[in-house]
Amino acid sequence: MQSVDLNLGIKIEKKTLISITSIIIGIMIFAGILTQVVPTGVYDVDASGAIINGTYHEIPREEVGYSFWRVFIAPIESFIYATSDAMTGVLIIFVIVLIGGTFLILDKSGVLKYLMTVITNKFSKKKYSLLAVMIAACMALSSFAGILEESVTLVPLAVAISLSLGWDSLVGLGISLLSIAFGYSAATFNPFNVGIVQSMADIPMFSGVLFRLLVFAIVYAVLAGFFITYAKKIEKDPKKSIFYENDLKLRDRLLNENDTKKALANPNLPKASRTFGYAMLTVLIVTVCCLVANIFIENSTISDIIGYMPLASMAICFTVGGLRAGYVSGIRGKELLSGFATGVKTILPVAPVIIFIISVTYILKSGMIIDTLLYWVYNALQDVNPYASIIIIFFVICIFEFFIGSGSAKAFLLMPILLPLVDMIGIGRQNLIVAFCISDGFCNVLFPTNGILMIALGMINVSYVKYIKATWKLFALEFIAAIGIMLLGTAIGY
Repeated sequence: MQSVDLNLGIKIEKKTLISITSIIIGIMIFAGILTQVVPTGVYDVDASGAIINGTYHEIPREEVGYSFWRVFIAPIESFIYATSDAMTGVLIIFVIVLIGGTFLILDKSGVLKYLMTVITNKFSKKKYSLLAVMIAACMALSSFAGILEESVTLVPLAVAISLSLGWDSLVGLGISLLSIAFGYSAATFNPFNVGIVQSMADIPMFSGVLFRLLVFAIVYAVLAGFFITYAKKIEKDPKKSIFYENDLKLRDRLLNENDTKKALANPNLPKASRTFGYAMLTVLIVTVCCLVANIFIENSTISDIIGYMPLASMAICFTVGGLRAGYVSGIRGKELLSGFATGVKTILPVAPVIIFIISVTYILKSGMIIDTLLYWVYNALQDVNPYASIIIIFFVICIFEFFIGSGSAKAFLLMPILLPLVDMIGIGRQNLIVAFCISDGFCNVLFPTNGILMIALGMINVSYVKYIKATWKLFALEFIAAIGIMLLGTAIGY
């Protein structure tokens, strides 16, 4: 039996893991401090859990009884008491663990090198067309079908393809995680932000789509333009990439010429690659079916279960397809199992990061200060003109995104307050929905409190600080575009 090469698969360096974990723990402590200085208070809620406007009242801090020391046991408490967030966290951990094991098999079997070689040869003269198409395809997946967390399975493959085409890890993130998150911002028929918020606003489901298609086109133009320009610059001089040093290790492992020749000599690789491709096609079919089902199903419990299915199916099909591809390529029995176990072991240390991130939201909810912050925002905006108000609301949603990553959770928290507020100010409810979607999507790949972003950075061993240095111009451009979109929506009464 051939031994498992420990240089294969996804590697999470200690330095990267410590950096990411330190940032999240620092945010947890900051959230704990807020619970001790911000007045505690609460709104009454209706039967659906939505806030009833005008019912805010303060609660004495001693009645809340949230002590600062509980910050340090929040990771445990959040999994005991925060059922919905804990379920999402468990599912994400389940996904990343399977990704680690499967990616090592894809790498060890030669399937990954085969796919990279085929793509590089086929698109060597049309690589920028490929880049533009991949960005559009990934944006469409999230804009129409609500794909987001599932994008973490695409990151290692996208980064490998990017490196093989002469680019860097950032371009790989751009054609996977970033494209999907920005598509989430430019939501058209996404049931998890547009659908939920429109139903709360008593607006016909998926109405106003023409303006949202314009939003999609604008966001795509900025994103594709940025990455095509950036990729050309990196191709001319790879050392201009902030990720250059990190990518040297990835290139040596993924693009080693001798290893590639050895892998391509295996006659079973074409069939093995098709096997993996069929598994990914199955995921797409399941996702579309879940999207259609969620539109027509009104039972909230069943809808929530269906909402988890695309992520679960992605993990299962990715793993089954990867293992099957490894088997077809010639990796069998104990070699297959030991390889998968080794891959799991290499990525498992990132699991606590997800737990710590979930703890941030739990701390704020337990300290009962979120409603107080909402109450302050509501009072501050009542006398502001519509154009300034929509921009302020946009940034307020961004601030809440820092602590509450779930789009549906933010919707049930913010919309009962913001909907009557925009009615008083003179902002269209459709425009508020656009502001909500844009801020929710962009910030998913901006803030370190988003677990998927931090896991993706861990996969390519890039620190959060380096990531921000590399992407701040992109976010600046997209935020300028977002402000223009919201001002236009206000001007036309959208």
